[in-house]
Amino acid sequence: MRLFLSSYRFGAHYDRFAALVGEPGPVAIVPNACDAWPTIWQGAVTSDLTPLRHAGFRPDVLDLREYAGRAAELERTLRRYPLIWVRGGNTFVLRAQFARSGADLVLPALLAEDVLVYAGYSAGACVLTPDLHGIEEVDDPAEVEPVCGVQPRWDGLGLVDRRIVPHVRSPETDPDGGCTRLAERYREAGIAHWALTDADAVIVDGDRTEALLSR
Repeated sequence: MRLFLSSYRFGAHYDRFAALVGEPGPVAIVPNACDAWPTIWQGAVTSDLTPLRHAGFRPDVLDLREYAGRAAELERTLRRYPLIWVRGGNTFVLRAQFARSGADLVLPALLAEDVLVYAGYSAGACVLTPDLHGIEEVDDPAEVEPVCGVQPRWDGLGLVDRRIVPHVRSPETDPDGGCTRLAERYREAGIAHWALTDADAVIVDGDRTEALLSR
């Protein structure tokens, strides 16, 4: 299993991202964490297409809404890509779209086969953790039902062993400091987590997990 999980895109570790992924090639961009925000959805997609293209990748948009109830087709599609890039937004909306499309079952199986690399930032990283409790302080679970027609889920995919808090001490992406406060509450409660600034990343490569954290 190969994962690159960050607070914001490549963070300060593009070199480690490139080493994990290998030569630039096709990449499936999953923008569904932004599904509750239709006025910015396309702009959010474009903001990820541009840096990936500049790095030599060939991105395609993979909209999980088109695969609701079609997990087998989603698996066939994903097998064509060596890399999936899952952007930020609302973690609960993304988790719901994973469930509706079967991505929450398909992706762990493909990652276990080492068919592709998963790169996710912000919500795209948080959704792989064991438990989403606490994230409601910075992402609104009430956005799920109007967009997805289901109740929010509070379980992550459990592909890493602790929670992730993105945007810690990152005023551009968390101007009110909610993520920093959430990380502090986890610390006080003794809840295992990674507190990531926008420069940080967590890398999983086979049996090895490495947190690249700012000091």
